[in-house]
Amino acid sequence: MYQYKREPLTSEHADQLANACRTGIEKVIIFTLLDTGLRVSELATLAKENMLWQDRRLRVYGKGGPFGKKSKRRIVPLTERAFTVLSHYFSLNDSIDYSVRGIQKIVKRVSDRAGITQKNSPHVLRHTFAAACVKKGLSTRYLQMFLGHDHLATTEIYLNVSPEDACAEFKKRF
Repeated sequence: MYQYKREPLTSEHADQLANACRTGIEKVIIFTLLDTGLRVSELATLAKENMLWQDRRLRVYGKGGPFGKKSKRRIVPLTERAFTVLSHYFSLNDSIDYSVRGIQKIVKRVSDRAGITQKNSPHVLRHTFAAACVKKGLSTRYLQMFLGHDHLATTEIYLNVSPEDACAEFKKRF
């Protein structure tokens, strides 16, 4: 069965995207998607009460659970950048208050402004987060937990390892 393969952004494109953000909400959306790997639906329903302030983490209710209820809960750590923009945003607002489609439009607008011609979406940013975690040495088990996957096989779909990275890793170990 053919499955569309989403290519993550390069780290250079991810930086370009982050630098192209002009407004507070653009920073909240782009930084949070790049730095947490949340699903767009999870970001759309994020609220102040999901912030674990002292631990600098998010409590996320995601995909799954009985009868389509979003009852699966996971904890996602926040980078300094994501924590800063979310803290500021939630000091003034109780929830993200943007629809999935609204978030998709913001990602597209910022991508166009950044000059990124590669197909981009919130889900591509989820893949970008996963690729960055792997490149930094995070175990696939931890990544599975942060992405909210029940099965490691699902997480492995996100592990687009370039031939250059694979060869470099091989050389390091042998």
